Amino acid sequence: MSRASPAGRRLTFEIFRFNPQAEQPQPHMQRFEIEETPYMSLFIALNTIRETMDPSLQFDFACRSAICGSCGMMVNGKPSLGCRTLTADLPDLIRLQPLPVFKLIGDLSVDTGVWFREMAASSEAWIHAKQAFNPNAAEERMDDELAATLYESDRCIECGCCVAACGAARFAKDFKGPAGLNRIARFMMDPRDERDDSDWFDVFATEDGVFGCLGLMACHDICPKELPLLEVYAYLRRKALTTARKRD
Repeated sequence: MSRASPAGRRLTFEIFRFNPQAEQPQPHMQRFEIEETPYMSLFIALNTIRETMDPSLQFDFACRSAICGSCGMMVNGKPSLGCRTLTADLPDLIRLQPLPVFKLIGDLSVDTGVWFREMAASSEAWIHAKQAFNPNAAEERMDDELAATLYESDRCIECGCCVAACGAARFAKDFKGPAGLNRIARFMMDPRDERDDSDWFDVFATEDGVFGCLGLMACHDICPKELPLLEVYAYLRRKALTTARKRD
């Protein structure tokens, strides 16, 4: 539940600054002080800083409703969405840094799109059908429970917080990460995808897939949409085991 901020509290922000367009770009932390207002989020605080102190400050936002995934950032060392993080829940000193793993654009802005596009392409995580689409065919029914499971996986907003929290993703460039494995599991469960478990095996049952996970499960703890990533990993490992036995 959201709670109001105490009136008049002075907040100190230490914000990572880096402008690759500068003649001699030097990464550094810059301090700003603002007065806290009731129900202030990091989105509001950053806009206040940009509008009243430094118009060059770069950060991403779009919806303010935790559904676009644009405003992911490191908040006192923890990946979070700026739009849903209230300053009332933070100490007087707030350190903001860009998400690791992703390409840095400037300040708090990163390009998550390249990483997610490459991940999707490497795993071919989309529906594969052997028959051409027939627009006149009757729509196939799907079990309600399965549809709900697929919807749960589809709630991922690709904010990158889980990837930033993942130890494996930080040092293994080709690791598909929690978001990637969630996407793979989603299409493996989809009956409209005509690939079988053996077709998927070399995609996810590798060190770049589910067996690259260190088991720390920070992704599960950090996901702002509270996706059941523990269940996703368990599903993939069970599939890997049963498929490997069939191959032997």
